[in-house]
Amino acid sequence: MDGGGEGARPALTAVRTVQYAGRMRIGYFDCFSGVSGDMVLGALVDAGLPPAELQDAIAALGVDGITLTVEKVTRRAFAATRVHVVTAEAGRPHRRLNDILHLIEASRLDPAVKADASRVFSRLAEAEAAAHGTSPDGVHFHEVGALDAIADIVGAAFGLRRLGLDDVVASPINTGSGIVEGAHGRMPVPAPGTARLLIGLPAYSTGIQAELATPTGAAILGTLARRFGPLPLMDVQAVGYGAGSRDLAEQPNVLRLLVGEAGGPGLEGDAVALLETNLDDMNPQFFETLVDQLFAAGALDVWMTPITMKKSRPAVTLSVLCPTEAARRTAELILEGSTSFGVRLAVVDRLKLHREVLDVETPYGPAQVKVGRRGDRVVHVSPEYEACRRLAAVTGRSLAEVFEATQRAGWEKVRRR
Repeated sequence: MDGGGEGARPALTAVRTVQYAGRMRIGYFDCFSGVSGDMVLGALVDAGLPPAELQDAIAALGVDGITLTVEKVTRRAFAATRVHVVTAEAGRPHRRLNDILHLIEASRLDPAVKADASRVFSRLAEAEAAAHGTSPDGVHFHEVGALDAIADIVGAAFGLRRLGLDDVVASPINTGSGIVEGAHGRMPVPAPGTARLLIGLPAYSTGIQAELATPTGAAILGTLARRFGPLPLMDVQAVGYGAGSRDLAEQPNVLRLLVGEAGGPGLEGDAVALLETNLDDMNPQFFETLVDQLFAAGALDVWMTPITMKKSRPAVTLSVLCPTEAARRTAELILEGSTSFGVRLAVVDRLKLHREVLDVETPYGPAQVKVGRRGDRVVHVSPEYEACRRLAAVTGRSLAEVFEATQRAGWEKVRRR
C-alpha cells in the first residue's frame, strides 16, 4: 500500500459527492443491532460507496500497511457487506488525542473530512477523559487509538460526504448487555467510555449478551448524525447492510442504512423542531421581548394561538419552529423568558418549495423578492416586507403601492430569467 509520502499521490483536495439538485439527501442508520466502526463502513459500501475510493481515502492518511478487505456475507440469512481494516501494526499502541489529530491534519484528505474525523476523535477523548478522571489531552487511547479504529473513523467521515448526504439521522441505539474484555479488564456493557458517548442519545438494550455498540460506532453517530428518532419522510433510493463481526443467534447482526431524498417531486424537504407551551399567567407585555430573543437565536417562525385552559382560563399556546440543533437552546429561552414550567418538543418533517431571494429595481428604489419554485416552475413571488416598508417611508408612497410595484418587478425579472 502506498504510504503517500513525497512524490506519492496528489492531495485529495475535494470529496467527489453525488449531486442531486434541489432536494436534500438523507442517510438513516437503523441501529437495531447496535453500531460499530466497521459496520458503518460496510453499510456505506453496501449503499453505494465505491470500495476503491474508500481505500484511497484511507491511503490519504499517509500510513503504510493499512488495507481494506470487502466481502459479501450473511447474518441470519441477511445479505450484508463486511468491511475489515487490516493493518501491520502490532498490539494496541497508546496514542494520545494530539497524535491522532496531527496524523489527520497532515494527511491528504479533504478539509471537510479532516474536520469531521477530528470532531469524532475529540468527542472520544472527552468521553474517555470523563470515564477515567483525566483531561482529554491526557487520555491514552487503547482500542480506539489503533490504526484500524482510525481508519474506521476516517472512512466513515469520507463515506458520508462521498454519498452526498446533507442530513444524517439515526435510530435509538441497541447497546447489548453483559461483560466485555477490554484494555482495562472486564467491563460491563456498555463500557464506561461508550456509556459516556451515549449521553444525550437515545439508547436501549434487548438483553442480548454482547457488546453491540462500540465506542467508535457511538462516537461516529453521536458526532455526525444531526438527530435521532424514527425514519424521516423520504423517497428511499438505496439500502445498505453493514455486517458486524459476529453472527448472533438472536437477530441479524447488521447495521442498516437507508439513503434517499426528502420531499416529493419538485419539492424540498427537511426536518425541524417544533416546541410548544401553554401560557395562562404571563404578562402580555413580555411576549415581544421573548419573541425577539427566539428569532435572534435562530427560530424559523414563532406564533401564538388563543386557547382556553382548565377552569375556563384564557391562555395562548406559544409555538416555535427552529433547526433541530437549536432545539435545546430554544427550550431554555422559553423556560427562562416565560412563565412556563415545561416545553413540548417534537421533530417534524417539512415539505417546501425551493426558495431564493432576488434583488429587483422598482420605480421607488431597490428591493427584494422571495421566489418559491417547484422544480422549474415558479409558484410564488413575494416582496420582502421590510424592504417595501422602508421604500414607502422614504418615498411617501403607500405600502400597498410599493408592495404591488415590487411584486410586479419580481415577476418581470423571473420571466426574463
